[in-house]
Order: sequence, then C-alpha cells, then structure tokens
Amino acid sequence: MTLALALSSMCQAQSRKVINLPSWDFSRDGKAWQQVAVPHDWAISGPFDKKWDLQMVAIEQNGETEKTEKSGRSGALPWIGEGMYKMNWTAPKGYKRAVLVFDGAMSQPVVSVNGKEAGKWAYGYNAFRIDITPFIQFGKSNLIEVHLNNVEESSRWYPGGGLYRPVSVELYGNENFSTWDTFVRTLKADKQEAEVEVNALLEGKTGKSGKTVIALLNEAGKKVAEQIVTGANPEIKTTLKVANPQLWSPESPYLYQVKLTRYEGKKVADVQTLKTGIRTIAVSKEYGFQLNGVTRKLKGVCLHHDLGPLGAAENKAALIRQIKMMKQMGCDAIRTAHNMPSTMQMEICDSLGMMVMAESFDMWIYPKCKNGYANFFKEWSDKDITNLVKHHRNHPSIIMWSIGNEIPEQWSQEGVQIAKHLQDLCHQYDPSRPVTQGMDKAEDALKSGFAQVMDVPGFNYRVHKYYKNIEQLPQGFLLGSETASTVSSRGVYKFPVVVSDKATYPDGQCSSYDTEYCSWSNLPDDDWKMQDDYSWVIGEFVWTGYDYLGEPTPYDTYWPSRSSYFGICDLAGLPKDRYYMYRARWNEHQHTTHLLPHWNWKGREGQVTPVYCYTDGVEGELFVNGKSQGRVRKDKSSRLDRYRLRWNNVKYEPGEIRVVTYNQYGDKVGEDVKRTAGEPAQMKFSVETPDHEPIACMVEGCTDEHNVLLNADGNDLAFITVSLQDKDGNECPLADDELTFEVSGAGTFKAACNGDATSLEPFTQPQMKLFSGKLVVIVQSSKQKGDIILKVKDSKRNIEKSITLQAI
Repeated sequence: MTLALALSSMCQAQSRKVINLPSWDFSRDGKAWQQVAVPHDWAISGPFDKKWDLQMVAIEQNGETEKTEKSGRSGALPWIGEGMYKMNWTAPKGYKRAVLVFDGAMSQPVVSVNGKEAGKWAYGYNAFRIDITPFIQFGKSNLIEVHLNNVEESSRWYPGGGLYRPVSVELYGNENFSTWDTFVRTLKADKQEAEVEVNALLEGKTGKSGKTVIALLNEAGKKVAEQIVTGANPEIKTTLKVANPQLWSPESPYLYQVKLTRYEGKKVADVQTLKTGIRTIAVSKEYGFQLNGVTRKLKGVCLHHDLGPLGAAENKAALIRQIKMMKQMGCDAIRTAHNMPSTMQMEICDSLGMMVMAESFDMWIYPKCKNGYANFFKEWSDKDITNLVKHHRNHPSIIMWSIGNEIPEQWSQEGVQIAKHLQDLCHQYDPSRPVTQGMDKAEDALKSGFAQVMDVPGFNYRVHKYYKNIEQLPQGFLLGSETASTVSSRGVYKFPVVVSDKATYPDGQCSSYDTEYCSWSNLPDDDWKMQDDYSWVIGEFVWTGYDYLGEPTPYDTYWPSRSSYFGICDLAGLPKDRYYMYRARWNEHQHTTHLLPHWNWKGREGQVTPVYCYTDGVEGELFVNGKSQGRVRKDKSSRLDRYRLRWNNVKYEPGEIRVVTYNQYGDKVGEDVKRTAGEPAQMKFSVETPDHEPIACMVEGCTDEHNVLLNADGNDLAFITVSLQDKDGNECPLADDELTFEVSGAGTFKAACNGDATSLEPFTQPQMKLFSGKLVVIVQSSKQKGDIILKVKDSKRNIEKSITLQAI
C-alpha cells in the first residue's frame, strides 16, 4: 500500500493550485487597521452626505449648458480618497511560480510584495494579473499590500471603493497552461453535430517532449470528445467533434467542461478545467440576431455593478437574485453598463442562461468628468480591451463586446479610427463575436462613418430617429443599445396622470404610472412599437433593470436624492409596477395581470383616479366595488393603449378594485385585486434565498412558511421583504413606520434597504423606515451551521415578528 502511494506521487508533478484570499487588514490612513472580508466596499456604510464628491458640472448628455451643483451624482457616499489593504500570506513549498489575480480594485491599484512594487493597473473595473514570483519566498510568510486611490469627479455614478471583487493567487509548477490564453469556441453546431475549437498556450519550462490531452465532458462528467496533441510546441490547437450536442441558450443553459491535461513523460505537469457552452451566434440583414440559427429579438436590460445596499462589494447570492428576478420577468440579456463585468457575474449568467453584452468604457479621449477614464485611455485602452476579451471569451453567455458608451468622439475621424482599432482588437482575440457600442448622437455618428464601422450599430434612445438611421446603415439592422429611461418610484403615484419628459415634484419622487421619462428618452411603449413593426430593430437593452446608487435623474440638483429612478426594480430589488409591464410583454411562459395604483386615497373621494392594468391579455374588465367600469381592449393605433389597459375616468371610492383579463379568443387570462387597507395590525415576511430557489420569491408572492435554507459559508444571503398588513391581511401601501432588526444565531444582520432614493438612512444600521409599505432586510450566514433568527419590531404599533432560517 505504501509503495502504491509512492508510485502514484511520482506520476503527479506539482500542478496548478488556486487559493482565494478573502481576509485582509484595511486602513484609510495607514495607522488604524481593521480586518475585513474581501470583496469589500469601504464606503457603503456611509454616512450619506452631499459633500462627498460634490460636482459642479453641466451634464452634456442631458443637454445642459450651464454648470449646477450635482449633490448625489456619484452616490453621496465616502468613496473618495485612499485606502490600503495588507495581508501576510505563506506561499506553499513545491511550486515554482505565483500569480496574483484581481478581479477588480477601485481604483488605480498599486500592488507591493515584501516591500517592493510588483505591479499596478489603472482601471478599477478590469481584472488584472501580476506575476509575483520574483518577489516572494516559497515556504515562508510574505507581505502583500495594495494601495488604492479614488479621486474626485472620476465617475458619473457610484463606483464604490476598495477590493470590491475577489482576489486570488494561482500557483504553478515548472510548466502550465497560460490561464487567459486558453480559448474555446464553437465553430459550427446543430442538433446533430458540433465542432469546438480549443486553443491553448504552454508557459514555463516546457520540455522537448510531452503531450496534452484535451477532453470535453458533459454535465454528468462523461467524456464526449477527446484529442491528444503531442510535441514541444507551446501553441496548442485542436478541434473536438461532438455528436448530438446540447446547445446553450437562455432557455436551456447547458454547460460542458473542457479539461486540458499536460503530461511530461508519465507525470502530470498541469491541469486546467473550464466550463463552456456549445452555441452559435450570428447577426445579419437577412435574419437579424440569431442564436443557434434561430432569429430572436434581444429582451435586455442594462445593469450597473453596484448591488444596492451591499454597494460595490460582490456577492454571489445577490447576483443570483438579480439574474433570477430578470429572467422571471422574461429578460434574456444584460448589458454590463458601462464597464467590465466580473468573473462571478459571468459564471452565473452562464449557468442560469442570460445572454450578455460585455461593455468596456464610458469614455475614450474626451472626458465626461474631470478625472475619468479619459486620463488613462491612450496608455491603457489596448491593455484593458485585451484583458476584457481574453479573460471572458470562454463564457457562452457573452454574445457581443461593447467598446464604448455615448463616446463624444462620434463626430470625428479620430473617433472612427479608434472605433475601428478597438473593434479589430476584439476580433484579434475573439473572432467569434460581433462588436458594438452605444451611440447617442445619431446624426454625427452616421455623418462621420462612426456607426457604419461597427459590427452591430447600437443606438441609445432617440427611437424616433431609427427611420433615418437605418437608411444610412449598410449593416441593414440596428440595436437599441440603451432604451426607455422611464423613471418611477415604487408605489408612488402622481395626479393628474400626464405623459412628461420633465416632471419633478417637491418630495423628490417620480410617478409609478410609468408615463414619465427624461428629455432624451421615451416610454417603453415607443421601443416596443419599433421592434414589433420593423424586423431591422434586433432588440433592446432597457435603462435599467435595477435602480443604482448615484445619477438621480431627474433630481440631479435635488437634495436629498442619491440614487436612480430608472430601474424596473428599485434599489432594494423590489419590483416596481413597470416590472409587470415588461413581464407582460417578455415572459411568454406565464400569464401576467397586474393592477395599479394601490387603492388607499383618503381625501380623493369622488376624484378621477385612473386605473391601469399590465397584462399579456388583449382585453380586460374593471370593477369598482363590484360595479363594472366597462371592458377595455388594447388599441394598436394609440401610444398608451397598444400595450396597456387603461380606465382613465375612474373616480375613487374606498373598497375594492378588481380586473379580469382575456386573450384574443375571449378566454380568461387572469385577475388582480387591490383593496383599501385599514390600520396596520400585523407584519408579513416574504423570503428569498436566491441560491436555493428556482425563481425570485417576490414575483410569485411566496410566504414565510417554507423551509428557508442558507449555505453556512459566511457569504450566503437571505433577502426578507417586510410589510405591514391590516387585520384582514391587506397590505398597507402608505406605511412608513420605522422598524428595527435583530439577528441571532448562526448569522448576522448585513443590510437593509427600502428603495427610497431620498432616504439618508445608512444601509448597514439595524433600523429603517418602510417606504411605500415595504423594505428588505438582508441576513448573512456565518461559517457555522445552525438556526438564524431574525426579529423585526415596529415599536410605534407594538408589532413584532420573527423568522428562523437554517444554515446548512
């Protein structure tokens, strides 16, 4: 037995090892240090204050010509300034090389090892690798330090601060596959057969002989294809033929595993494994956008990188919650606006089935803000594009690259040349995907030839210009790369109900009737008309899927206002009414019938209070306290009635409104009811544990009766939506009581958020007011198994409720 083990070890060289580095010491001044868990956002605890990054600017994208005070433009949180991280890391014996991998560090990271600068990067959103072999001693403790510096007016939204994405170290022996040089792509595929090309590059002390075994495994771990490449050539290229492949799509996100094994003699020198999907993408004048040979229109949303009350600090459960909520709405694509995505986010999109436009820059040479990326573009843009593409090109979820957003150089020949150069660079490292960017000045971009250069011409807003745009595009199609920018506050309704591109109110809120948008944008209805009526519009990416910190348009100069109103879901991740408007159009597998507004309007008795219904049905009948208000049918000729059902002359009376909806055959689709609530008398919990549920819980209205599980890994999260109800179980949509939270057992209170863009309550303190009757409490597991008890108390009404979660 001892001899067998010895022989086994002789056949195994020191193959690669990846070690996560989650525990660091952090300081803002280099004197006072605290231990933190990475990913970490140093600013999210606040406090909110208009002094943080107070900007006096004219926002050209908004058509402004005079500078005004933008108090919450970048979130009104203390992300400006320096931050330092350090840790002592013992490098294991037996390895020859070590590479530090940062998935993102905000911002301008400088990395030192044992007191010597080992490397640096400029862009806070990009992943980068630093070979620290010359600076460390294997078998001994090594000091790793990271210095970060966030300067004022370097962002148009909240970027966060710190090591906000994971950090790891990769260890290698004498010979290994260069991690980012392994590239797997589908050459062709149908249901009968697929051809998958694998490229790899060996580095280190490669021997004169050797072989590489490249295997493709299915989800059950069974080998479905294999090729063996022999010889000392460090560049490896082969094609795998796969019979009866399972094709990746949003509807069926099947993942294979590619396993590369390098042998030197009988010894295994290195093993690299990665997940991939077999799928084809194409875009053309004749067929539009195609996935696996099937034409489909992109039903996408734009997402900023912050996770609401968690800030920029990345968390798997929070990302899963985002993607599941969007998929339940029927969304099939996201645009990572306006920056590089993270590894974790792309892995989740791969596994859950979400197509991705992976974006790079918000600016090139011309600055949109004083200290933005324009300061680095000339020196760093090629390096950043290279890292973006090589890092992420194996993700089947990514269907196109974006090289910019609303770049001011659209009008110039210099801009045309930059666009062509960056697109060519993407093609160099990934010939399998098209390249796009979001253009906001259609006339300038078309006159200069800027738009004509792109594989996929993407236009932000100005949907009424699509007709003229398409006449000048040799591509024969265009994409709504950023659409809508409709604004609303969850559960807030304004009267009279009007369509407006400049509405503001004294309370700093926007109406949830979904008739308000920005001067440059439009209503969802306008985008859908173009997509339905013209095959050359290949889809859209709505601004935005979720509210995000910073950029509080239309309240850029209003204080307090520190987060956006664009979201289909609010900052807490709760769906607004508009969520159901998109779901009614996009989700082809579930019927939707959603009634608005709420029906609690004391003082409006007898006054006109319009009622809307978002449904996939074509007709509906509304009842007020049992009395029919008539049947309404969707009207293709009317802007607001083509995709909505509206009863515009309903007069408010307390009680109940009920709608019944029907399809084109007269069959019932669904119904919805809103009732006037009495005084709050009880508390309701709705629980989401995203890593344990097939869909986001809030959409289906789950209860707290089910078994609530969390992973006892110190990172998993539960999202508990808290609301108040009257004695009959009717939700109280106007409740704004302050609640307090207490967590005990095998978990901790992480954060709370109510979705109110004007709230200055810190997310990380265990108390918060309800907004439009709701808020979300986030509970984090510890590393021990056991029960986690959340207690929520409303002292004003002497209401208290607890729930027990289980960490396993």
